[in-house]
Formats: sequence, C-alpha cells, structure tokens
Amino acid sequence: MLLYVKNMVCDRCILIVRQQLENFGFKVKEISLGKIEIEPAASVSQLQDIGSDLAGLGFELMDKEKDQLVEQIKTQVIDLVHYSELNEVHQSMTQLIADKLNKDYTYLSRQFSDAEGLTIEKYIIQQKIEKVKELLEYGELNLNEIAYKMGYSSSAHLSTQFKAVTGLTPSKYKAATLNDRKSLDKVG
Repeated sequence: MLLYVKNMVCDRCILIVRQQLENFGFKVKEISLGKIEIEPAASVSQLQDIGSDLAGLGFELMDKEKDQLVEQIKTQVIDLVHYSELNEVHQSMTQLIADKLNKDYTYLSRQFSDAEGLTIEKYIIQQKIEKVKELLEYGELNLNEIAYKMGYSSSAHLSTQFKAVTGLTPSKYKAATLNDRKSLDKVG
C-alpha cells in the first residue's frame, strides 16, 4: 500500500514517519520524501489513526490525487535544490521534474499553480534562495562559489534574483545576520 505524506522534507522526517508507522505495526518496505510503501495494507480506521498521529507531528496524510501530485513536485524540487549538485544538472529543472514524475510539464505546471498560487519556476527560485541563505550563513563559500554550486550563470544573476526575493543583496543579508531562513515545508 502506498501512502503520501505532506511536509516530509528531510532525512529526519523520513526517520520520524518510519518510526510512527512501525509503532502502528506496519512494515515499511520503501520510504522516500513524501512517499511510503507499507505492508500490510491499512484499514480505513488505521489510516485515520495514522493521519491523526502524523498531524500531531506536523505531517499530513494525503488522499487526493492532486494533493499527492503537488507534494511530489515539491519533493522533487527540494531534492534537486537542497541535495543535488545543481552545477552538474544539464537540463532545465522543470524538465527534470517532468521526466522524474513521467508527466507532461504543462499538466504539472497547471496543477501546481492551481493548488499553490505560484508557478513551479517561482517555487524553485524560492527554494534556491533559501539554500543560498543557508550557504551564506555557513560562510564557507564566497558568492562566486555559491553561484556556481547553485547552477547560476553568474554571481550577478544570483545577486539580482536574491535581491528580488529578499529585498537585500547577498552581502547585506550576510552582514545583517537576520537568520530569517524558512523551513523547507514553509517555502512557497
């Protein structure tokens, strides 16, 4: 049985959700961000209990196909932006997402925009800016290195996009030490 869970954005989320499902007596066959395969199949009452339990931890069990699709898109974006080397990606992120989900990009875009009120491209930019904030706060890379790592054509392009989203240049953000980073599930 496949379950789809909203707000799974990191390895700790996977660990917590796995533990909760095992506490209910299910065997977790496979688990990734937002998607879990369990055995045996859960009954309706078990699904309600699992949903309540997960909701108490900040997750949401999803049953609508559109919600599942939107969450899969978000999961793909988060995985690409936060856990991949974007400088090694040689095709558009939107096409990569469409390929991974085996769906037409136009369809994905329409479903995402209807549900979230913003485009997939804007969501990708917001996620990238959150990752840039993280890298700026670590202070291990200079702006050129961050731009390269994040797949920007130049540090000027990164700076322009960063300022458009945050209202600050990367250097002013770093100097201000605002620490206004958002958790990944709150971006959007």
